[in-house]
Amino acid sequence: MGKKVVTFGEIMLRLAAPGRERLFQSPVLQVYFGGAEANVAVSLARFGLHSVYVTAVPANPIGDGAVEALKRHGVDVSFVKRSGQRLGIYFTETGSCARPSVVVYDRAFSSIAEASPDLFDWDSVFEGGAWFHLTGITPALSARAAESALLAARKAKEKGLTVSCDLNYRKKLWSWGKRAPEVMGELMRFVDVAIANEEDFQLALGLELPEVDVTKGELPVEAYRDLCSRVMSAYPHLRFVAITLRESISADHNRWSAVLSSREEFWVSRKYDLTHIVDRVGGGDAFGAGLIYGLLELSSPKEALEFAVAASALKHTIPGDFNLVTLEEVFSLMKGDASGRVKR
Repeated sequence: MGKKVVTFGEIMLRLAAPGRERLFQSPVLQVYFGGAEANVAVSLARFGLHSVYVTAVPANPIGDGAVEALKRHGVDVSFVKRSGQRLGIYFTETGSCARPSVVVYDRAFSSIAEASPDLFDWDSVFEGGAWFHLTGITPALSARAAESALLAARKAKEKGLTVSCDLNYRKKLWSWGKRAPEVMGELMRFVDVAIANEEDFQLALGLELPEVDVTKGELPVEAYRDLCSRVMSAYPHLRFVAITLRESISADHNRWSAVLSSREEFWVSRKYDLTHIVDRVGGGDAFGAGLIYGLLELSSPKEALEFAVAASALKHTIPGDFNLVTLEEVFSLMKGDASGRVKR
């Protein structure tokens, strides 16, 4: 088994309108399990790492289903706690052409939002660990969840793990009292690798940055070199900053790439033209997982970036939250095999 990577967050029940239907257009909803950090955990397990997922789920059949979904893909669930009354739910309808996709949350008072910060034995969780990953979604859920995230990040640093955070600003969730920059600014003190899109740095951290319109042609990649420099100046302990670049032509057609910066170098990835998107939910998580794998296992940051972007491009072809691809498939796409020909 490969290096031990720990993720912490909320796994949810996802109820999706079938195909391109509106919610409740027909009396059918498709069921998946997912959530930002759970999606990362599944990818890392499928890539052969020792992937540990930490969360709280209710002691009922829905909680059982969530745990089984993780175990099915090789995720270590030995630190999942059974507490609270409900699993968070979210509803999705997939957009098409000019109609955007829609997400509706029903996750207030979920098990992880209500969990006490002392529920988790972080010393045991991080024993032998190499990396800890979390996102800005968990601290947005509740004061308790924010306290748990901060405690976990601090403990991970004390234990010598590399800490990554996908800022993942979610306006609909930040309603429990504190504003995102208050909490995330403190959390960033423990982060080595920051992952975000162009809006997250401004909305999650309160950094004043130039506005970029992602719906108008080419994204100005060189502008992101300056953005990375500004973020690293604000947080001098950061080792890497990664920014995903999504050019939205329509709900079905995006261009997808990313940049990665260290304090010495700046890398720009290959760009993928995603013309028939099946499901973009989890695309950012697939990128985060790919970057973690790449920085741990591959020969250079540039290769790690290309691996992350290729893994995420493939996720856009798969329904559900989890990126159900293999290492071989990601490496094949990295090498330029994007023809989609049948493998016989």
